[in-house]
Amino acid sequence: MSAQPNRTPRDDTAKARARLRDIIHARSFGRGEITLASGRTSNFYFNLKPTMLDAEGAALLAELTLDALAGERIDYVGGLEMGAVPIAGAIAQLSFIRGTPIQAFFVRKKPKEHGARLAVEGLAPGESLRGKRIVIVEDVTTTGGSAMKAVEAAREAGAEIAFVYTMVDREEGAAEAFAAAGLDFRSLFRASEFLSR
Repeated sequence: MSAQPNRTPRDDTAKARARLRDIIHARSFGRGEITLASGRTSNFYFNLKPTMLDAEGAALLAELTLDALAGERIDYVGGLEMGAVPIAGAIAQLSFIRGTPIQAFFVRKKPKEHGARLAVEGLAPGESLRGKRIVIVEDVTTTGGSAMKAVEAAREAGAEIAFVYTMVDREEGAAEAFAAAGLDFRSLFRASEFLSR
């Protein structure tokens, strides 16, 4: 039996990241004229839902995001519906399996008009984001407007924002907008990594 070369966590991360980039490219990246949520038009797009709802894609998104959170004290992850919901749920599940549980929540675009009329969802009665250190997650970020809505709702609920983390930064002004707002912004991928393929 031949000896296996020593693999480092860095090797595993690079391999997982390359595999996820392939999945996103195949399932969630396209070219063609489109109007973005920001109102801008573009000749390429990312629809991350087919990746977030793919078994392997969801697992890799959660794994790589948790790796990016390693060493941080984070109580909750969440963001604006709909893009943040699958990501936050997958991260919460994997964090529990790894023995380092991070809770999840999401922010409604508009509070429900019936029931508890909550803007922030996913918390049990008596639970609150007050005093909690959170990461706002997002599937695709263009200008940062959607993530800022989640930031504002979480702050109103008393949370401390550690940083904003997106799966794909379209590199169209979000970094500058978050910097101007005094927020740390990080991304798993940049659009240029897909445009150059």
